[in-house]
Amino acid sequence: MSRSTAARLIRPAVCLAAALALLQTPARAQLSANELGKIMILEYHQIAEPEARWARTPANLRRDLERLRERGYRLVGLNDVLDGRFSLPAGTSPVVLTFDDSSPGQFRYVDKNGRLEIDPDCAVGILEAFARAHPEFGVTATFYVLPGAAQPHRLFGQPEHEGRKLQYLVSRGFEIGNHTLWHANLSKYPEAVVRKQLAHAQQWIQRLVPGYRLRTLALPMGAYPKELEWAIRGSVDGVSYHHDALLQVAGGAAPSPFSRRFDPYRLPRIQVVESELAYWLRYFEQRPEERFASDGDPATVTIPRARRAELRELGGRNLRIIQRD
Repeated sequence: MSRSTAARLIRPAVCLAAALALLQTPARAQLSANELGKIMILEYHQIAEPEARWARTPANLRRDLERLRERGYRLVGLNDVLDGRFSLPAGTSPVVLTFDDSSPGQFRYVDKNGRLEIDPDCAVGILEAFARAHPEFGVTATFYVLPGAAQPHRLFGQPEHEGRKLQYLVSRGFEIGNHTLWHANLSKYPEAVVRKQLAHAQQWIQRLVPGYRLRTLALPMGAYPKELEWAIRGSVDGVSYHHDALLQVAGGAAPSPFSRRFDPYRLPRIQVVESELAYWLRYFEQRPEERFASDGDPATVTIPRARRAELRELGGRNLRIIQRD
């Protein structure tokens, strides 16, 4: 068979395969604005081989980002959710990424010909590379770090680079959150120990990133202390802490910050194992009316008229409410 004849036979087959692929991936319909819809706060742990209960492989993290992007999700910071501040294109949905336990696969430096570079297979490297390829998707996440843990979980391993890593995260718009000194189960301890775990963790981080405020706490194992107030605010040895939100380890998608159901001290998350993430992606594909969809204007909050009673008081915020049918 001549090369030209082979080319004529192959070309239609390639075109047919491409057409079938398009048919199998239907275009996403434009979502109607609904800023009372739910938001996914995704919870990752190790980024490592092999895939396991508490580990997501680099390849699967990349795949997660692509699936989210294709379905109209865009990355936002958790602090922006707490503040009700959404600067997203109309019809897109916010999604929050969180990484617990500061393991090396989340942020690793490698030596490349005598120069220090971010490992392209660590979470930070993957997020930044994906943002370069898809700038519309955004690049941010919250890292819940353990400054007093044994290695390799103490501030991502690599002790010589602890300060450099935290400073890099802050400079690039990532967020740092409190996760106690060494992943302490706060339900087991008296008030003095709980407060020291939180205040001293903050103090350690602020020595490396002066002036940085940790606004949120991810509760190790989802365990609350005996008194909620101990986790929210306190002062120990001259160090004061104040958390605007407490994150759980499970519970599903979170209510909108504009909803009466929103409780910042009981924020649910979705653990990223394949079955759980696939469930929630499918859930919102089948129930688009339950998904937070931006109206494209950060100065307005657009809601379905039938759900007006669900809107919480927005006192002090200069936001205009728009009701749609």
